[in-house]
Amino acid sequence: MAGGSDAMDSTANITLSCARCGKTANLQCPKCMELKLPREPAAFCSQDCFKASWSSHKSVHMKAKEEENSDGSREGWLYCAKRGQSRSPKLPHFDWTGGLRPYPISPYRVVPPHIDRPDWAVDGIPKIEPSSDLQHVVEIKTPEKIERMRETCRIGREVLDAAARIIRPGVTTDEIDRVVHETTVAAGGYPSPLNYHFFPKSCCTSINEVICHGIPDARKLEDGDIVNIDVTVYYKGVHGDLNETYFVGNVDEASRQLVQCTYECLEKAISIVKPGVRFREIGEVINRHATMSGFSVVKSYCGHGIGELFHCAPNIPHYGRNKAVGVMKAGQTFTIEPMINAGVWRDRMWPDGWTVVTTDGKRSAQFEHTLLVTETGVEVLTARLPSSPKVYPWLNE
Repeated sequence: MAGGSDAMDSTANITLSCARCGKTANLQCPKCMELKLPREPAAFCSQDCFKASWSSHKSVHMKAKEEENSDGSREGWLYCAKRGQSRSPKLPHFDWTGGLRPYPISPYRVVPPHIDRPDWAVDGIPKIEPSSDLQHVVEIKTPEKIERMRETCRIGREVLDAAARIIRPGVTTDEIDRVVHETTVAAGGYPSPLNYHFFPKSCCTSINEVICHGIPDARKLEDGDIVNIDVTVYYKGVHGDLNETYFVGNVDEASRQLVQCTYECLEKAISIVKPGVRFREIGEVINRHATMSGFSVVKSYCGHGIGELFHCAPNIPHYGRNKAVGVMKAGQTFTIEPMINAGVWRDRMWPDGWTVVTTDGKRSAQFEHTLLVTETGVEVLTARLPSSPKVYPWLNE
């Protein structure tokens, strides 16, 4: 709706004309004013003319946002293409499912040479992981390796908390990635996602309808968004993986319910972890709570084993009636990371080859922990700390 601002151009002492019919203009498009666009195309004589022009006029706003974030204004910033192996100066054509669009991404962030790194860091191709026996056999970790996992997961938690502290409207997801990168490197770690199968950034940032693997870019977080930050750290030869979904400013009640339900799904799944429990039971617990709350569970992406390999056995589906094999044993480490959708469970891939979105454009949330099966139950290696940001109202009640 057009606001009631004066359409008199005081700088030139000129009365503006309606962009649609040419009559004397009395109103100005408020969005154009917010974006500081030229006043002439944004002037209208009445609400009727503004409404009649809206279908074509709104494209001006989208174009202005694209130009604001184009590589022309940010040297070296380009759109991600071909699963991270290419860059493009143009927004790709795609049948977008929701309101979100990709923005240009910043140049590759450098890791200091003294940092120990995984085998994909240089050329983007994992060498050991794909053919390892641990893709089929669930490793029982030694006490020494478990201790390294604890250290790495603690760093991962501190990195995620550092990123969470800067979340607010106006912050870009690229700034979040910078904090993740710099905090990881300062702790002596390598950000595992960086160049993993050519992924271009140090963490994943998934906003609104993005289910997972969103690429940090020049888009600014907006009031009412939800954003998931997925962090993995490589330190002392092992990985630690976790993620959380956060509120940006004032979020609607439906989104709050979705995020809280997703948090609860993970907590309920963790509560059954102990020796002798079948891996497939995790999906049953998550699916039951999600569907009873009116939400759906993503089936295309699962939790996974983790340790010296980023991804390995076991496979942890989050949906019901899954066919995961095996039972939990003390010394195993794996992630549980349910992705819960407000609408249907099905997903689509953006042209960048990484960003996974809901097919109906409705919102999705996710939480993840790295877990250790103990003799008596479970240890959450990436658990929240007393110093972690207090961002979830249900934890303070």
